[in-house]
Amino acid sequence: MNKLTIKDLDVQGKRVLMRVDFNVPVKDGVVGDDTRIVAALPSIKYVLENGGSLVLMSHCGRPKGEKNMEYTLKPAADRLAELVDAKVTLAPDVIGPEVKAMVEELKAGEILVLENVRFYKEEEGKGCTAEEQDAFAKELASFGDVYVSDAFGTAHRAHASMVGVTKYIDQCAAGFLLEKEIEYLGKTLEAPEKPFVAIIGGAKISGKIDVVTNLMDKCDAILIGGGMAYTFYKAQGIAIGGSLVEEDKVELAGEILKQAEAKGVKLLLPVDNIVADAFSAEANTKVQEGDIEDGWMALDIGPKTIALYCNEVAGAKTVVWNGPMGCFEMAPFAKGTFSVCEAVAKSDSISIIGGGDSVAAVNKSGVADQMSHVSTGGGASLEFMEGKQLPGIVALTEK
Repeated sequence: MNKLTIKDLDVQGKRVLMRVDFNVPVKDGVVGDDTRIVAALPSIKYVLENGGSLVLMSHCGRPKGEKNMEYTLKPAADRLAELVDAKVTLAPDVIGPEVKAMVEELKAGEILVLENVRFYKEEEGKGCTAEEQDAFAKELASFGDVYVSDAFGTAHRAHASMVGVTKYIDQCAAGFLLEKEIEYLGKTLEAPEKPFVAIIGGAKISGKIDVVTNLMDKCDAILIGGGMAYTFYKAQGIAIGGSLVEEDKVELAGEILKQAEAKGVKLLLPVDNIVADAFSAEANTKVQEGDIEDGWMALDIGPKTIALYCNEVAGAKTVVWNGPMGCFEMAPFAKGTFSVCEAVAKSDSISIIGGGDSVAAVNKSGVADQMSHVSTGGGASLEFMEGKQLPGIVALTEK
């Protein structure tokens, strides 16, 4: 990488301002899933073990630029305290004299967690001037001697705590997690080992158009699943019954199919589906090939499609997966997604799982530890796959 990494920094006796992603699910004041906190531990422990102190920044939820304690980082700070052998303190605010005093009193080996950066509208830059956002970033930057970004999940956002602070700190580096994300996503997409198979699912084609078109120049096969498949069906004149469809994207789906054919890329659609007479786990279901009649909707890929897709995955050397094959949250419609999960896990491939629903599916299937890389960033990994430059990474590169 043409940027500093955390190991390039001398953190001895330094205050390290670190952006982490502690945007975790919380219920009754307790963290429900600490995956993102655990993912940041290598960078956090590295600083502490090498004589530095830490000021951690993160967002949580969408408090819309106001101090709403429903979105406090206290549960995340409490969980972090259980995971590290260090003093962890939660600041009462993000900026201000009281926080500044706490920062200045911080000793080596201690951690101060700032409150939710999105309590200030200046973090996202909505409803404030560029000058106000800049002043907010400058105050945050004053809390650190060096800056480490380890929040890939927000690297696609040009926010004050991701990009703005880098203007005011000389040494800015990527943490271990961010470095790993760039390593896997960047290098794999740049020069994938062939055959390269992309599995693209989820509800809507509109959110995945750029991913499909960008990967088309790199992939040998693209396997389409989830609700987006039926917009492609409609483009081919196949009846879809009550299945999910984006009417305004039918023409575009047809164009994508033509592009794939012209480029010699196998773009595979389900050859059969599990259809239901209602969107419910208690609905009547059947396997349907071809046209789907009125009163029925496709909610998962069928057994022939599972076999087809798993066979394609078995021969792959690189697999990128974004989006489930069906409504896996309901047991009758989970087999397609979980079968593909198992096929990817068993394959002799570099496997990269990106996107919130895909990660949830892989975790639920119990094979997450058999994947080469499970991305921590939904939107960020999606934009990376689209070939976009992520502001949070560019800001480090420009230092």
